[in-house]
Amino acid sequence: MATMGVRAMANRMGLRLPPGRQEQEMRRDVEMVRRNFGGLRQVTVVNPKGGAGKTVAILLLAMTFGQKRGGYVLAWDNNETQGTLGMRAQQDFHARTVRDLLRDLNQFHGSHGRVGDLSQYVRAQGEGMFDVLASDESATGGGMLTATAFAEIREVVSRFYKLIFVDTGNNVRAQNWQAAIDATDQLVVTMSARNDSAETAARMLDHLEQSGRQRLVRQAVTVVSMPPSRKEIDLPAIQAHFAARTRAVLLAPYERLIDSGEPLRYAALSSAARDAWLKIAAAVAEGL
Repeated sequence: MATMGVRAMANRMGLRLPPGRQEQEMRRDVEMVRRNFGGLRQVTVVNPKGGAGKTVAILLLAMTFGQKRGGYVLAWDNNETQGTLGMRAQQDFHARTVRDLLRDLNQFHGSHGRVGDLSQYVRAQGEGMFDVLASDESATGGGMLTATAFAEIREVVSRFYKLIFVDTGNNVRAQNWQAAIDATDQLVVTMSARNDSAETAARMLDHLEQSGRQRLVRQAVTVVSMPPSRKEIDLPAIQAHFAARTRAVLLAPYERLIDSGEPLRYAALSSAARDAWLKIAAAVAEGL
């Protein structure tokens, strides 16, 4: 408060003070998010437990990168079926999903297909400055997506986007889950601040390490979503465990809008939430 008072007084007097520590950190975070990654990059968000904050993390990371970098960002729901990314995103003029794109991939073979053609399958997020490729939203949809299907879809979307955020399902043995991991440049592990969510994430990291992905685990970023109250949460133990296994552990503050289940808008987030997710995005960008 004292610093803010000094700055306000200095502004009234026409004086220019150097940026404070918080402002300097924010500038560094923005610069990190905006830096040139040198080509296409994929960020994959994982935790086999439902309700671990994967979809929210995908949306808020895509929003943050979209806002600070300016487009060419895709959020892709790679759930086997009935993922919620399309529900939490802003709606577009169509309701097509990844199944529709997979069915019509022949339109993009070779040099065919333009951005305008792809817009029939992705959902523009307006002010968020990113697009969403939703998963099949029907309970009676087709079979599981194969590794080949994932690779074919990724080849098409990689022509139009520089940064792809992939939301994963809850089955680590599914072909499309494994294919997403194989294409990952930066892993993000999400969890709620609960022992069961953390335990599921820890077992998943065991699985990844046992399957030869030790480096992916070591370079991962862990995001812990906080509840309204910290009562009965052993947060230090969760932080210590994942700090020993992954590159960074960051806390995502509780946000009523996020908890509501309603579609998310960047402008509607509190400044605390935007600042926290900028910090998380900078940690992710550091690994790209």
